[in-house]
Amino acid sequence: MKNYPSDRVDLRSDTVTQPTPSMRAAMAAAVVGDDVLGDDPTVIELQNRIAEMLGKEAALFVPSGTMSNAVAIKSQTKPGDEIVTHCKSHIYMYEAGGYAVLAGCSISLVEGERGQMSPENVQRAIRKVAGSDSHYPECTLICVENTANVGGGSIYDQETLDAICEVAHRNDCRAHMDGARMFNAVVASGTDPARMVRDFDTISICLSKGLGAPIGSVLVGDAATIAEAHRWRKMFGGGMRQSGILAAAGLYALENNIDRLGEDHARARHLAEAVDAMEAYSIDLGAVQSNMVYINCKKDGAKTLVNSLAERGVDVLDLEQGVDYGDISTVRAVVHLHITDEDIDRVIAAFDAAQ
Repeated sequence: MKNYPSDRVDLRSDTVTQPTPSMRAAMAAAVVGDDVLGDDPTVIELQNRIAEMLGKEAALFVPSGTMSNAVAIKSQTKPGDEIVTHCKSHIYMYEAGGYAVLAGCSISLVEGERGQMSPENVQRAIRKVAGSDSHYPECTLICVENTANVGGGSIYDQETLDAICEVAHRNDCRAHMDGARMFNAVVASGTDPARMVRDFDTISICLSKGLGAPIGSVLVGDAATIAEAHRWRKMFGGGMRQSGILAAAGLYALENNIDRLGEDHARARHLAEAVDAMEAYSIDLGAVQSNMVYINCKKDGAKTLVNSLAERGVDVLDLEQGVDYGDISTVRAVVHLHITDEDIDRVIAAFDAAQ
């Protein structure tokens, strides 16, 4: 792998990336201040840059995507409210129930193929107090994940995103995009970032996934909501001091690592098609729309496959709580900036040998 201190091919996630030499140089040269006091110039530049890219008023740099989603929910709901999201969304499955503990919200779950919600199902999931004799909670926030992780990295079409936001606003709800890998969706679809999120009230962007920064996410939205989010970031313990060192990595990622996401997508597609052609595996090729490949094992199970691949120097993730394929176990492979064409060939050979 290029710029990575290992002879293994690590496809467990795009979070395993390490700063490249040029990113490290940018971090070392960063001008810093005290971000809790609001005077770290590099953090300010990052926040302004990404807010402008997305056509919104303001942005807030936070340590993680989970915190970004948490402060987004907390800033747009009150205890006792309800949020709507997909039943396989990251907010529901992988954020430790923060919507309930930190925001005091209940959750209404929507099903849908490849991790995506339809506007019609979102409408059916919305519950309001009015007319329910106070039986129902008040739904105030709709959360969309794009790309959809457990959906195989699938990408919403723009018409569906617009329609979901229209449903949300028609029902006096706000719309939040968990855009942890939104720039993968931007590159794959050819959609302008600001156009993609035009109708969303808040958007969470992760810098430490496909974009290759070592840490950090940014919550983007209107100035009032971001000001409220700033308060909750403080309360949740997310205030950082000379975090311009980290923000510099984010700025470098925005300037250098967006367009190259297409290379990851092409390599993921090549891997998916090669492995799907093997007798022991099956893949929903239609879901392979970005940098993820979900591989179904027809025999022996995911743990056995993970161990077999590991013996050959290839690391993938066992999804014990992933998509329900009945008796078929699933592993996930995620392509990122350290992966080369030669690495993909090595992975294909490892899958073949593990049959």
